[in-house]
Amino acid sequence: MSLIQLKNVSKNFLEGVPSGISGVSLNIEQGEIVTIIGESGCGKTTLLKLIYGYLTPQEGKVLFNGEKIKGPTEKLIPGHDEMKMVTQEVTLNLYAKVFDNIASQLSNTDLQAKSELTLQTMEFLRIDHLAEKKIVELSGGEQQRVAIARAVITEPKVLLLDEPFSQIDSILKRQLRDDIERLSKFLKITVIMVSHDPTDGLALSDQLIIVRNGKIVRQGNPRELYLHPQKAYVANLLGKANLLKNLSFLPRQGVEFAVYPHQIGLSYTNGMANAVIKSTHFCGAYQEVELVVESKIILVHDPEFIPFVTGEKVYFDILNYEELES
Repeated sequence: MSLIQLKNVSKNFLEGVPSGISGVSLNIEQGEIVTIIGESGCGKTTLLKLIYGYLTPQEGKVLFNGEKIKGPTEKLIPGHDEMKMVTQEVTLNLYAKVFDNIASQLSNTDLQAKSELTLQTMEFLRIDHLAEKKIVELSGGEQQRVAIARAVITEPKVLLLDEPFSQIDSILKRQLRDDIERLSKFLKITVIMVSHDPTDGLALSDQLIIVRNGKIVRQGNPRELYLHPQKAYVANLLGKANLLKNLSFLPRQGVEFAVYPHQIGLSYTNGMANAVIKSTHFCGAYQEVELVVESKIILVHDPEFIPFVTGEKVYFDILNYEELES
């Protein structure tokens, strides 16, 4: 049996209008890292709150180890006892020290054990050097790590994270990704997180759940979903894919194809078709090139940094086409 099961779950906030989630079914296994991604307002956070027990479904069932998760009308303090949730809102005691914020989650029956476990947890999340600082003195990323330490110190079975990377820079994001992965593997915690950035899910997850307008449009292994998106929405969300249809160089007419920007090669001398350079932008590891092909703008990532000039003619080759469902 899966650790968490959702069976045809619906929760909408406006009658007759998609404003939450509808008909969602999924299984989450113990120890998995699962990322829920989608555009703003698609129902990601609603789904997370239903799993935690903050919301009660209007239809369907949410189960933990085969037992129904109680909603806020059935429980004095909402939230499942075996889960912890870290939201975007700061719920820490801003004027207390980091150590005290984390230690406050433990009982005082054994003060030495309480202190040792608090220090171990802080060291695990690389915030032990912040122990004597007040929360108000920390950056957003540091506060996020303290909130996660506070959540996991009681060793919950499930950790739910709502946009955990939204307030931190790219360097800290990589560190926090590593820490979340270590937490999951070392403590055997199932991690379910919501993110608007697909790179978070691609880099970290065992399972990716893609939501659109309150419904799951794809779910599964991140690599499989990226390489075989099946749907235009998925291809665009995961890799800003070019969505191409009814162009002369395509292998089939009347069919839509997804081509990621890095799957197109450019040349001055030869290729399958020609195009006109619309613009170029330096992006670090590559330059972003916009082409005009048969009145269609196509985005290309060029790692060779060919010195293209706006308005000149070039040739291109498409290295891979992925046919999409109609």
